[in-house]
Formats: sequence, C-alpha cells, structure tokens
Amino acid sequence: MGKHFNIPIFIPHLGCPFNCIFCDQKKIASPQGVPEVKDIKDIIEEHLATIPEEAEVEVAFFGGNFTAIRRERQEAYLRQVFPYIEAGRITGIRISTRPDYIDEEILLFLKSWQVKVIELGVQSLHDEVLKASHRGYRAGDVFKACHLIKGHGFMLGIQLMVGLPADSHLRSLESAHLAASLKPDMVRIYPTLVISGTALEEMFVKGEYKPWSLEEAVKTATDMFLLFASQAIPVIRMGLQPSEELRSEGVVVAGPFHPAFGELVKGEVFLRQSELLLAATPDLQKEEEITFFVHPRDVSKMTGNQKKNIRYLKAKYGFRAVKVKAYSGLNEGALGIGQGEKLYKVWEREDFLKRLPVFVEKG
Repeated sequence: MGKHFNIPIFIPHLGCPFNCIFCDQKKIASPQGVPEVKDIKDIIEEHLATIPEEAEVEVAFFGGNFTAIRRERQEAYLRQVFPYIEAGRITGIRISTRPDYIDEEILLFLKSWQVKVIELGVQSLHDEVLKASHRGYRAGDVFKACHLIKGHGFMLGIQLMVGLPADSHLRSLESAHLAASLKPDMVRIYPTLVISGTALEEMFVKGEYKPWSLEEAVKTATDMFLLFASQAIPVIRMGLQPSEELRSEGVVVAGPFHPAFGELVKGEVFLRQSELLLAATPDLQKEEEITFFVHPRDVSKMTGNQKKNIRYLKAKYGFRAVKVKAYSGLNEGALGIGQGEKLYKVWEREDFLKRLPVFVEKG
C-alpha cells in the first residue's frame, strides 16, 4: 500500500446542536459552505485525479458533528462513497463527531457503511474546562464514547485543544494523560484562537477571557506531543490548517495563531533533545563550534523557526558556531552530535523519550 491520502469533505456546523464558544467552522474550515449530496461524487473524482493509484485513500467528513446529522442525510453522504470502496479506489471513511453523539446503534450503522475511523472532538478532559467552554458534556461521556468506539473495532482519533477558558498548562497535560490512557490510534492538538463572531470574541472583548501566548501554547503542545510519543501514539496534526479564509484580515482576533504551529512544536522538541545530548557529552560543551546531525527532513526543525534554536544554543552555551548538517544515515527524529564532519554520538528519538521529563499533575 502506498502513501496515505485523505479526501476532505467539510460539513461546517452540520449536525452541531449548538455553537461552542470558540467555534466558527465556516471561517476555520471552508468558505464553500455545506456540500449537497450530489456534490460528493465530484469532490471525490476531483481529488482522485491527483492521487497516485497505489495510494491508500480515505474520504474524511470533517468540520461538523456527523453522527448528529439526520440519519437519512448521513446515509445519503455515505452512499455516494460506497461505490468507490467496492471498486477498491477508496479504502474507507473517517468522520469527526462529538463524544455525546456516540452509541451502539450509531456505531453499527457506521460499520455497515465501511466507516473505519472516528475522530472525537474531545477538546479537554477536564470538567471545568468543558463547562467553561459550553461543550455540553463531561469527561465521563468521553470515556464512554471512546470505549464503545474501540470495542466496535473502529480506529479512534482524539482532538484536543490548549488554551480554552479555564484551561492551564497542567490541565492540558492532565487531559493528554487521560486521553493517552484511552489508547487512541491518533491525536490532533489545536491552539484556541479567538475567531471573529464567536462567543469567545465577546468574552475577550469584555476581558473575561485571556488568550494564551504563542510561546505558552507551543510549550504546552510540546509537552503533550512528547507524552503521546512516549506511548507510541501518533500526533497527526498540530495547529489549524492556515486556510485562505482563516488568514483573511480580521478573522483571527487574538490568540496563538501561526501558519506553521506544528513546525514550531517539532522545533521545540529538537531543542530539548539537543540540550539532553549536550548534557551527555559535557566535553563538547567546552568547544567553540559544534555540529548537530539530523535526517534531511529534520534540518529545519533542528534549526528552529528563524534559526531560533541556533541562537538559543549559542547564547546559553557560548558556542561561536552551531551547525546543523543533513545526514541521510539517520532516522527521522534522531539527533547526532559532533564537530565539523565528525559524528561522535547519536540518540534515536526513543532514547530521548526515555530521558525527557514529562510531568502530569492535577490542574
């Protein structure tokens, strides 16, 4: 099987029982609005024309609460995809929905239409955060839904947010810890943004909500990423897709928006790895120049956004020069250290995960 591709079909707000205080899916996801049933085939064909035949392809219904849509419309959407599954052009379907719209009957229905992955918009597993964000369910509802999903053989995705009302660094870590205990197959992490026209904007204007800084959001997302990585749970996305609509003037009123939020987090991961590796090679800390070796795809991550990591290491350790070299002999996520062209020590990502402190306390 080749590379994995999703064919995204955005159904903004469709099936949502109410608007969460932070949400305006029409601005976050797609300016086109809700697709008609007859549009689904055209969307699939348009994407398939650009995807290699050997690829693994899923159709993904995102942006709304799929299982709260009228059953007739759910079935109509899924029926449009089914012929492509039977023909082997699409391997399955993934949907996103809310934890409180999952039950036995719904899962049996989804299974009959070849839905393989269910992503839950959990956002937090702290009841105070859920209440302050007007989510309409409690952490216990999330646990129940996740157990049902896993018990029926679906792959489980969990979507979490950092910086919601009443959230904190420790509460986000607690949510990540609890989410990891549910053994999801994948996780997404999003920063909370103040979007124009939302209830959160009203709270922000009144001084009732303070958005997190970019630094705070990146630090927390990094700790969460490492917690999930330590348990071999893939984090498949960090940060919102920087759509044209989202980047339009006035849409993001406040909050830690960055078009490459995920890259900032991965850069922070490499910075922490570099310091652990330096601590394990104290003699190199006395040198004027030092070289880090990474897989070619990790060069920008080790360098950091606008060379942030290079500047930090030079300032803290007094190096005259810090170089980052691409070395195809290393695995992605690994980091080597040396001088010039000479490589002295290599740690795989797993070696770092054993040594990286991740503290999870009650928030």
